[in-house]
Amino acid sequence: MTHEMILANATLVLPEETITGSIVVRDGHIVDMAPGASVPTGAEDCDGDFVAPGLVELHTDNLERHMKPRPKVDWPHQAAIVAHDAELASVGITTVFDALRVGSILSDERRNYGKYARSVADEILSMRNSGALRISHHIHLRAETCSETLVEELGEFGPEDRVGIVSLMDHTPGQRQFTDVSKFEAYVRGKYAMDEGSFGDYVQFLHGLHTKLGKAHEEATVAAAARFGAVLASHDDTTAEQVATSAEYGIHLAEFPTTLEAAQANRAHGIANIMGGPNLVRGGSHSGNVAAIDLAQQGLLDILSSDYVPSSLLLGAVMLGNAWGNMAKGLHTVTAAPAHYTNLHDRGRLSVGFQADLIRFRLTDGVPTLRAVWHKGNRIA
Repeated sequence: MTHEMILANATLVLPEETITGSIVVRDGHIVDMAPGASVPTGAEDCDGDFVAPGLVELHTDNLERHMKPRPKVDWPHQAAIVAHDAELASVGITTVFDALRVGSILSDERRNYGKYARSVADEILSMRNSGALRISHHIHLRAETCSETLVEELGEFGPEDRVGIVSLMDHTPGQRQFTDVSKFEAYVRGKYAMDEGSFGDYVQFLHGLHTKLGKAHEEATVAAAARFGAVLASHDDTTAEQVATSAEYGIHLAEFPTTLEAAQANRAHGIANIMGGPNLVRGGSHSGNVAAIDLAQQGLLDILSSDYVPSSLLLGAVMLGNAWGNMAKGLHTVTAAPAHYTNLHDRGRLSVGFQADLIRFRLTDGVPTLRAVWHKGNRIA
C-alpha cells in the first residue's frame, strides 16, 4: 500500500539556500519538490516552518551515558540503547554513528575499565535488524591507543559489521586534549575519586603504556579501518605535525582539533574539521581548547557533532546559520556534510530520490523548536 505525505508552505532548507515550497514523500523517499506557498488539498500546512533533512551525528558519547548513568552504575544495555535512540529522535537526529570504545585497561585497579564494544555492537545490530529502533544506527569504533587490549578488541570486528568510522584516540596526559595536565587531573580525580598521590602514579602508568604500545596500536587501528572499509578519523589534533601523520594514515575526518594551527593544517591536507556542538553553544571548549565559533568565523568548520549533548546539534547548526547569515550553510554542517564524508549518499539533502529523513522546526528567539521528525517517511517524534 502506497503511503504519501505532502508538506507545504514550508521553508525548505536546501544545500545552498532556503526557499518557500512543498515536498512530496512517497514510500519513504522524496519524490517531488516545488517552489511556492500554496497548500494543495490533503497537504500539511507548515505555516512557514523550516523543513530540513534529518540530522546526521558522527560522534556521540550519549549511549555510554545511558549505559553508565553514574560511576559504578551499569544499566541494562538494551534499555539503554532504546532510551538513547528515543532521545536522539526527539532532537532531530535520524542517523547516528554510535561511538563505542575499543581498547581497555585491565591491570590498573585505579581506573580499570573493561571490554564492552563487541557485545554492545551485537545488541545494536540485532535491535536494528528487528526494527526495534526509531532511527538509523551505525557503528563508530573509538580506538584508544593508550590501552592494553586494543589489538584484541579490533580483531573481534570484521567487514560484516559494517563499521562506518574508526577514530584514533590518544588520551595520554600531556598532549592533545590534555596538553594541560591539570585539566586531566580535574577530570580523572573528580570522576574516579582518586587522591593526589594515586593520580601521579596513574599518569606515570599511562605514559609507560603509551611508550610501549602507542605506535603499534596506531598502526593496528589504521589497518583495521581498511579491513572494515571504514572512514578513518583523528581525534584532538593539536599540532601541524600530528595532522601530517593523520594525512599519511589516510585520515579524512578530524574530530575536535584543539588549536587553530591543527584546523588550518587539516584544511591544507583536505581533512574535514569536526567541532563540538557544546563548544559552539557555550562559546568555548570546556577543556580550554580552540573555540568552535572562532574556526567557523575563519571558514574552518566543516561538520558539527553533538559530542555529549544531543540537543546541541540542531541548536549549534542554527547558531552557525545566524553567524554566517546563511541558514542553509549552517544546517549543511549537520546534514549533507557528515553524510558525504561517511559515504551515505542517500540522505542529508532535500532532493528527489533521497531517503525521507526530515525535521520540521521553527525559531523562537533564535532557539529551534522541533515540531516533527520523520525517518524514511514515518513520523518518529
